[in-house]
Amino acid sequence: MRIVVTGSSGLVGSGLVPLLTAGRNDVVRAVRRSATATTGEVRWDPSSGIDPARLAEVDAVVHLAGEGIASARWNADVKERIRASRVVGTRELAASIARASPRPSTFVVASAVGWYGDRGEATVDETSPAGKGFLPDVCREWEAAADAARAAGVRVVHLRFGVVLSTVGGALRRMLLPFRLGLGGVLGSGKQAMPWISRDDAVSAILHALRRTDLSGPVNVVSPRIVTNREFTKALGRVLHRPTLLPMPAFAARLAFGEMADPLLLTGARVVPRRLVATAFTWRHEDLETTLRHFLGR
Repeated sequence: MRIVVTGSSGLVGSGLVPLLTAGRNDVVRAVRRSATATTGEVRWDPSSGIDPARLAEVDAVVHLAGEGIASARWNADVKERIRASRVVGTRELAASIARASPRPSTFVVASAVGWYGDRGEATVDETSPAGKGFLPDVCREWEAAADAARAAGVRVVHLRFGVVLSTVGGALRRMLLPFRLGLGGVLGSGKQAMPWISRDDAVSAILHALRRTDLSGPVNVVSPRIVTNREFTKALGRVLHRPTLLPMPAFAARLAFGEMADPLLLTGARVVPRRLVATAFTWRHEDLETTLRHFLGR
């Protein structure tokens, strides 16, 4: 296939492109700077999309670009950048796809388990409604922003990623230094669920979404084995042979991280990947501790 990928330099995108090219697909990276035709690039602008003429010979578009939700302490400006980078970019890209002739048949769009918000110990799947709060609101707008492509007959898949684990970047990499120093500990009550997925399986799920033409709509990209923050903390401590005796109480997390402490650290949802299971997806990494040992060479 000929596939356009946005966010190709990010944590997931940088793993996806080599996998696609190894499978003899023709990958075109969507970049914000001036594109270099000889290196398989196309220019895109989140505020205006991609020239529809450049999408006429494309089979699929994979959209992974977006502002990091934990890249800065939240305030009104940061939250608007987070929202706009997802909603506006997706809306304009969907409009570009709809105007292309012929148009791509598939649009795979990143989303997040933030859709569900705080659900305590309740189990949720792709049929569950959005929760309440900033992240659920962003995810709801984010997924709705693809409507122009959907209305044009394009198969749209919303991949609701859990925390993507990798030593290349992301949450796990940020955790390693404090845990190696013996400063890791349970956050808040530790009972909050932590939906996770290995980077390898996150990338494979995108390939699965491209191949399975019967798959559309929301798809939870998480491990089928649910863990709590306490279980994650203890597993990482065991793998690193470090104590995890320094808990961070909820009030301390809120002082340190502000508004984003609750949705990102102190609450969660027990998210199950029902649609991946139903379409025979195979995980390479289901068990958390085995996955951590694989990544950390232990």
